[in-house]
Amino acid sequence: MANTRSEGMIFPKGFLWGAATSAYQIEGAWTADGKAESIWDHFAHTAGNIITGETGDTACDHYHRWPEDVSLMKSIGLSAYRFSIAWPRILPYGRGTVNQKGLDFYSRLVDSLLEADIVPFVTLFHWDLPQALQNEGGFAARSTAEAFVAFADVVSRCLGDRVSNWITHNEPSVFAYIGHKFGSHAPGLRDAYTALRVAHHLLLSHGWSVPVIRANCAAANVGIAMNVNYNQPASASRCDYAVWQYEYGMWTRWFLDPLYGRDYPPDLVRREIEKGELPGSGLDFVEEGDLAAIAVPTDFLGINYYTRQLSRDNSVPEEENLPVTAALSSDDAENWQEMEGWEVYPEGLFNVLSWLYFEYQPQAIYITENGASWSDAPDNQGRVKDTRRIRFLERHLLSARRAIQSGIPLRGYFAWSLLDNFEWGYGFKQRFGLVWVDFETQKRILKDSALWYRDLIHKDLEAGS
Repeated sequence: MANTRSEGMIFPKGFLWGAATSAYQIEGAWTADGKAESIWDHFAHTAGNIITGETGDTACDHYHRWPEDVSLMKSIGLSAYRFSIAWPRILPYGRGTVNQKGLDFYSRLVDSLLEADIVPFVTLFHWDLPQALQNEGGFAARSTAEAFVAFADVVSRCLGDRVSNWITHNEPSVFAYIGHKFGSHAPGLRDAYTALRVAHHLLLSHGWSVPVIRANCAAANVGIAMNVNYNQPASASRCDYAVWQYEYGMWTRWFLDPLYGRDYPPDLVRREIEKGELPGSGLDFVEEGDLAAIAVPTDFLGINYYTRQLSRDNSVPEEENLPVTAALSSDDAENWQEMEGWEVYPEGLFNVLSWLYFEYQPQAIYITENGASWSDAPDNQGRVKDTRRIRFLERHLLSARRAIQSGIPLRGYFAWSLLDNFEWGYGFKQRFGLVWVDFETQKRILKDSALWYRDLIHKDLEAGS
């Protein structure tokens, strides 16, 4: 591979080099071997929800092609792989009878990973709730939090003898807000109060499940994965600052404060009451003991970082506000992803890691997702020259190394994603993978970024040996 100015990018010994996926986005086999319908199956099959009209029924067919995918991971040199468990593959109706064929699938996958010297990181919930539970109210109902604990118990009993690293939930803020307040993700609801109930029950189910996982896995290393992009006011105006304080607060502090024993932020609770998104009584869905359960100590915090966002008060006429002073990147294609509005801003990763560590003092941090969408396709020789993704990875890893040098306990990095996959509401239009996938033939091709990542991992391991 070409020189990418990264020869000196050495990380601490034992640093984990990984890639991540999620069940609905890659597995396919949506009705195979006893699996029942998830909310994403239901949502994608409803006309108008996916901009391309596509579904994840087949996706990357990882359910049948997982041995090939593990071989690809090994060829890249990954030392860790983050994947999620499809809840309706294990408990088709959310609770009750266990589907042994579903457990057997993940058991085989874990065994294969360990044989390849790849550490499995299991995410229990990456948004594919059994539709049967949604029919009972989904995570807006407290009973679904209880069902999640039973699901965590079943999976950790099965895999806990071989899996040590557990993530309870992926991006609870996205699941709560995008799925229940804005409606562009499953289950497609648009109710702010419901979204806040969902957020609470996600956090509660996390807190309840941590001791269960630890009881089933003596060496358990348990955390949660939060999406934390870098957010800043668009100008120094008071109104932009107020918007920023609210936006970053609802996406980060609303979740992280209770996770680290600080209760829900009082300023945000007042704001939600003023907006009519909470009743005058406030958090009426919080019961005695909930906050103590949510604040159970964890072993690490996972961070999904993608871009920077500017907060602007659009209710104020431009002439009455200060000019935007937060400089956006140039229009160079390297600085913008194909996801609309997603700026490439690696400095923000250092800023986010610094703020999170010094604000909450997690024992350890993993970058559980970081990646970019560009649709580079194979050329006439079958090579995918995704040079923008290589530069993205390099710049963000340099930012991550800077955080480590500043004393932040960053233990590993998971590129999003191993494979081009079903990118939620965008269908197959957006490609984040290190591996290019032909969704018609299921042919896989290592992109140049995968080869660059392989060489980086090799150099790092060689230097640390």
